[in-house]
Amino acid sequence: MEKLLHGLHKFQSEIHPGRKRFFEELAKGQSPDAIFITCSDSRVDPQLITQTQPGQLFTIRNAGNIVPVAGLGSGEEASIEYGIDVLKIRDIVVCGHSQCGAMKGLLNPETLTELPTVASWLKHAEDTKRILDTNYRDQDFESVLNITIQENVLVQLEHVREHSSVKEALRKEKVNLHAWTYDIESGIIYAYDPEAEEFTPLLEQQSSILAKK
Repeated sequence: MEKLLHGLHKFQSEIHPGRKRFFEELAKGQSPDAIFITCSDSRVDPQLITQTQPGQLFTIRNAGNIVPVAGLGSGEEASIEYGIDVLKIRDIVVCGHSQCGAMKGLLNPETLTELPTVASWLKHAEDTKRILDTNYRDQDFESVLNITIQENVLVQLEHVREHSSVKEALRKEKVNLHAWTYDIESGIIYAYDPEAEEFTPLLEQQSSILAKK
């Protein structure tokens, strides 16, 4: 708590006064560039990764970057609906990350006996576990974990796709969906390439697209 209070004091005494006009404009409303759905892991900082400012990301965070299926009235569903229907956001990113504790728990449910709420929450990733159990269980744990992280992003993005506000926006071609994973150690963002059917470094994808133009 001491670190938090020190940071708060610095923000209020130095940073905020130095950007007074910026915060005055920010107080008038928001117009984010993207809905960014990611894990609550403290090592994942969406604004640091994307180098964005306050007001640019509409962030949804929870254990395992999970989006429950439509119709449950979850906080995730409410946030997505508001972001699409009110804020008119045109891009949705689901971003997983390396060494995700939630995905480790999904693979090893026996470690969650003392965490019943976490175990219950991870039921929203049952489709991910089913894919892993069917196709990848014979590989070593680290390989399976990395695959799990990627597969879970794709599963959760499918959940996003089925939410009524997103479904309507997709029909009108007013929203784009993106599947990312973030490697904490290297800092590299991998994005799912539908043509290659695999995750590849996002910046390499962008360079390739620009080279073709």
